[in-house]
Amino acid sequence: MDWSQLLRLPSTALLVLAAVFALITLVQLFGVRARLRERRPLAASGHGLIGLLCLLLTAALLIAGVALRGYRLLGEETPVVEIDARILSPQRWALTLTWPDGSTRREVVAGDAWRVEAVVLKWQLPPLLAGVPPLYRLDRLSGRYDDIEQERSAPRTVLDLRQSGGFDVLDLRRQYPQWLDAVDVVYGSGVYLPLVDQGHYTVSLMRTGALVARPDAATTQRIGQPLGG
Repeated sequence: MDWSQLLRLPSTALLVLAAVFALITLVQLFGVRARLRERRPLAASGHGLIGLLCLLLTAALLIAGVALRGYRLLGEETPVVEIDARILSPQRWALTLTWPDGSTRREVVAGDAWRVEAVVLKWQLPPLLAGVPPLYRLDRLSGRYDDIEQERSAPRTVLDLRQSGGFDVLDLRRQYPQWLDAVDVVYGSGVYLPLVDQGHYTVSLMRTGALVARPDAATTQRIGQPLGG
């Protein structure tokens, strides 16, 4: 794991802050105990109030950190995944997904093209004024058939790219919209390209929220060749 990449994740930053406030909470609890031993109830109450506020902040940061797990900061153009394709049989492909942090995942999809979809969060005030950039996470990878009838009847491949377990900020927004009024826009973006043997593709996300897929030069040439060429 690339720690520089890990520390740039919003969930990591929030969880680190939660740990800091948890330590402050413990310090305040020790302060309460010490002041009570000294028979200074007013000072103990002050430590207790600060400790309670820090405990609430710790809980809020923990919830936010878990809810934003899998989301990343969105720059002007952010590379999100690279895809390498290898044919197994007609309309059956082995794909290797490589993320910017170097982690990989191998999957098999059916179809003539791959499709990647992402979820983007944009903010309104006050996060917008604070300069908080949009967040994104990859949502799913699927196979896509060129022929409409095949798309209706042939075996479909849809793979979940979300991190497993826990809950998501989208779930919280659906259940408690009044708590997450700072989230301005939640929308999806998708992109697809034809699959070719030994194909290499780079998927990026623009700050506008649009996904962009680019094949390398050799892949572009293969895509332009007729079948069997």
